[in-house]
Parts: sequence; structure tokens; C-alpha cells
Amino acid sequence: MVGPTRSNRMLTRESQRGSLASTMLDKQQPFVVGPGEGRLIDLGDFGMTVKADAGETAGVVSVLEAEEPPGFGPPIHVHHDSAEAFYVLAGEYIMYLEDREFACPAGSFIFIPLGVRHGFRVGNVPSRKLNFYLPAAMIGYFDDLAAALGRDDLDDKGLAEIARQHAMEIVGPPSERYV
Repeated sequence: MVGPTRSNRMLTRESQRGSLASTMLDKQQPFVVGPGEGRLIDLGDFGMTVKADAGETAGVVSVLEAEEPPGFGPPIHVHHDSAEAFYVLAGEYIMYLEDREFACPAGSFIFIPLGVRHGFRVGNVPSRKLNFYLPAAMIGYFDDLAAALGRDDLDDKGLAEIARQHAMEIVGPPSERYV
């Protein structure tokens, strides 16, 4: 038996899209998203790049790469539809999990079960992390948030409503530096 060749080993999401859509209902398909690839969600001070969504993973997981400025972070919140995990790629995050605080430098992995109060703040340098939602969730939230940022009437109540529509509940005070 001959092993995989270089030409068929490195399938990318773009080369598979046509066949992926027609077979996703039947089974999951493997795919690769390379560095710098994915759909960017522009959120002003920060960006989220979609690496995998529910359609591509049959609802198993969604993965986003976040690039965030120093001091940035959301209010304390709870996800009611998914667990969340982070892998810190660069920089440092201060994670708030229930009533505990953790310094998480590059290389740290954080797992947050469904229903757990949490939040984070970026440390003193621009930082990057991967966000995982299990099962797949939250991409719609970031899309809706990006759309709302262009409106003049967006306030804390509007942000909380966007969160609620995506099974996320804001339980902490408003963040000093989120949107």
C-alpha cells in the first residue's frame, strides 16, 4: 500500500468546499485551515478569524483565532449552550473563572464548562488566543456584534441583548474596554 502523497495530504478548506457542502449531512469531512486563512470578523479594536464553524464540523466545535489589544476583555458572562476553551498563542491573559483569577501566558490552556461564570483581560501586550466552543457556537454572536458596532445607539443594554440571543448571559459589570 502506498502512503499519501504530498498532493493529496495537504487538502485545504478551499479545495474541499464543493464536496464538503454535499456530504456534511452524511458525515464529517477533514479539512485544513492554514496560517492567515479563515474569515475575519472585524470588531474595531480587535478581530476574530473563523477557523472552523458548525457547518464544517457537523456542529462539534467552532474555533476562532482572536487578536486582542492590551487591557481588552468582555464583562463576566455565562454560556448556556456550550463549553468554552482557550489556548493562548502569544502574550498573556488574566482569566476569571467563577471567583478565581489565573495568569495565563502563552502555552496555557483554559477549559470552561457550560454554565460557569468567566471573563478575561488581556495583559500588558497585544495577545492572541484560540477560542473553542463545544458544541459549535458563538460565531453568530461575533457576527451580530460586528454589525451592531456600526450603529450609534449601541449601549450596554444592546450588548446584553445580542448576548442573550446567542445563549450568553452577562452577569458582571460592564467592561472598561470591550467595544
